[in-house]
Amino acid sequence: QVQLVESGGGLVQAGGSLRLSCSVSISIFNFNRMGWYRQAPGKQRELVAAFSSGGSTDYADSVKGRFIISKDGAKNTVNLQMNSLKPEDTAVYYCNALRYSSNSPYWGQGTQVTVSS
Repeated sequence: QVQLVESGGGLVQAGGSLRLSCSVSISIFNFNRMGWYRQAPGKQRELVAAFSSGGSTDYADSVKGRFIISKDGAKNTVNLQMNSLKPEDTAVYYCNALRYSSNSPYWGQGTQVTVSS
């Protein structure tokens, strides 16, 4: 059973930083795509940042230059460094992973990020 567990969310003032971490129960090298999504109240879940096959990265336009996604193969984690946070970044952030030869992604339980103005 694959498990994704997020941590690092919390309350921060605008302009501050947070670092989210997603701990994976198996080697991250089993996954074709891994990343972070977020869902704000009343809105659809959206891509924040992700690694694609081949190591390329995708970022939402709204977070480019502020957020950095990284991964640690030794610790089996995928991390999201969030800088210069804005109130509009407030959302539940979810870790996502898709295994090779699969169309069904895994999701974590989510971690709340709240940015106060």
